Amino acid sequence: MKKLLIIPMLFICSMVIGQSKKIIGKPIKIENLEVAQNDFPKEMNWYDAKKACTDLGNGWRLPTKNELNLLYINKDKIGGFASGNYGIYWSSTENDASSAWKQYFSSGWQNYGSSTTKDNECNVRAVRAF
Repeated sequence: MKKLLIIPMLFICSMVIGQSKKIIGKPIKIENLEVAQNDFPKEMNWYDAKKACTDLGNGWRLPTKNELNLLYINKDKIGGFASGNYGIYWSSTENDASSAWKQYFSSGWQNYGSSTTKDNECNVRAVRAF
């Protein structure tokens, strides 16, 4: 019976590790940050974004609004960011209990407010300090 339970657990663990490798890829170093090579495959709300970054382990997290702006400034060096109407990324910086800062990678504009409630879905790129 125990053997039957181990096989599904190993499969689930391999799926999580596989996704982590695809997202992190070969990290790009910008100042004191390592930036995951890729975005998460789908947009997500702020709560899920924070958890998804943390679940990568080893210090990976959602960038602060200042770190996110650093990513924007270096977007050509880092590469792979969404653009146009879908090029909106979450930061970890909260404005209040219901909203957080996000940044538009098409224009560099950062904002918060009613249009950036934590329930909205945006792109996510993980970072970690080194």
